[in-house]
Amino acid sequence: MITDPELIRNLMKEGRLLPQEEMLEIARKKGSLNIGVPKETSFQEHRVALVPEAVSLLVANGHRIKVETKAGQYANFTDTDYSEAGAEIVYDPKEVFQCDIIFKVSPPIEEEVEMMTSGQTLISALQITMQPKKILQKLMEKKVTAIAWDYFRDKDGHFPVVRAMGEIAGNTSILIAAEILSSYSSGKGVMLGGIAGVQPAEVVVLGAGTVGEYAVRSALGIGCSVKVFDNSLSKLRRLQTATGQRIYTSIIQPKVLSKALMRADVVIGAVRSPFGKTPCIVTEEMVQNMKQGSVIIDISIDQGGCFETSEITNHEKPTFEKFGITHYCVPNVASRVCRTASFALSNIFSPLLLKTGDSGGVGQLIKHDAGFRSGVYMYKGTITSEILGKVFDLKYKDIELLLMGM
Repeated sequence: MITDPELIRNLMKEGRLLPQEEMLEIARKKGSLNIGVPKETSFQEHRVALVPEAVSLLVANGHRIKVETKAGQYANFTDTDYSEAGAEIVYDPKEVFQCDIIFKVSPPIEEEVEMMTSGQTLISALQITMQPKKILQKLMEKKVTAIAWDYFRDKDGHFPVVRAMGEIAGNTSILIAAEILSSYSSGKGVMLGGIAGVQPAEVVVLGAGTVGEYAVRSALGIGCSVKVFDNSLSKLRRLQTATGQRIYTSIIQPKVLSKALMRADVVIGAVRSPFGKTPCIVTEEMVQNMKQGSVIIDISIDQGGCFETSEITNHEKPTFEKFGITHYCVPNVASRVCRTASFALSNIFSPLLLKTGDSGGVGQLIKHDAGFRSGVYMYKGTITSEILGKVFDLKYKDIELLLMGM
């Protein structure tokens, strides 16, 4: 304790004994990420992994973003938009694929994997039915950590990207059907929904998942008469609760379904299979018995389709006619509204990338975030997905065991 009066007076003059502002420790940023966003090369893939607003947020938090020139052109984002947001625009794709984290929408093709270096992190979709074994083997050779954005979970255990894309596909399917039914698209001139005094159009939705739910919401919103079929009673109950209406629902019974299809103006195929091919629900005979000029939108076509008459189409020539019924069977519906879909992806991943930097990198986030860890299908060159291992006859290890051994 200080007792000398002279010393006390001197300290008071210096202000050292006056009440001081409390200095709290500021958390230090643990890591700066180096992220590359390449231009998508997959057929008619128009989405971009990060929009300029997300880039601006990441750059403001000390992360470095390289964007390949014209990466966002189809979603109406210019190089200037990205440059003003703080991204570095590169003209050689090799520069993007040298970044520590490669963030893209569609799975990488062989040429892109060739440009990658050892020990990188790849975040993209994983299409098991279309993923070549050769690509996986090359990623293994380069000791890549690969994360499927369509398999990672949020804190509630849901798949946020799958749900967001499902919402887009469901809403858009009704808009597409309305366009096809109009006479300007060689349709029968029906207004989807109808008006007072005119019988409303009838919409049948197969599947009560996310896609089905948002197709139902859109159809109800414009006044359609809606019927929903699914083999899960719990999903049908949840759908009725979510819409707040006692809509027509039924288990998939061939006779009941066949009668509903005969009266339908639009049929939305939104049945999903957890793995493998979607079961065929609507037979060729059922399609033949539908009203002439009716429309089929098969959202399930990326898993084989749930209509026996479905054939894969694309955005340039999206429809074909069979038995007088117009079929729309484009696999990537979200790419039709690529700007909205790009914002949806960025809204999910910009907070996740910020969390990755604050955690000290991808490896640390994998260790401490179970939801993020569920999307990892390759860790430092080792396959961690049992499904991929069995499908492609590759050795695999459980991610939990790999982390325990580190």
